[in-house]
Amino acid sequence: MMKLKTACIMGSLMAVVSASALAYDAEDQHIITAGGKNLVTVAQAAKAADETAVSVTGVIVREIKPEHYELKDKSGTITVEIDRDLVVPAKLKPGTKVRVYGEVDTHRIKPTDIEAVKVDLL
Repeated sequence: MMKLKTACIMGSLMAVVSASALAYDAEDQHIITAGGKNLVTVAQAAKAADETAVSVTGVIVREIKPEHYELKDKSGTITVEIDRDLVVPAKLKPGTKVRVYGEVDTHRIKPTDIEAVKVDLL
């Protein structure tokens, strides 16, 4: 009886985790699709509304801290948060050209940045 309860609980947990992973993937795919239709400059991204899906092409200037990079194009620079599961950090060296698909993240105190959901090395 105890094994059956354990199996039921484990099955329920797996279903919840799988459902949330699918929802996360669907949300990321929506951002990638919408961002692909909204190619903007760094300056335009910096002025965009919170949670706006964008794609920005530029060059990595430097790693600010783990998973945070300065991205530059002809219009300026912006911080981009790039999780390790998107790109191996060693590939994001200064001078690397990338296209970032992500969501604008505005803040009260610190400057606007972009949270990446996909990164293409160009």
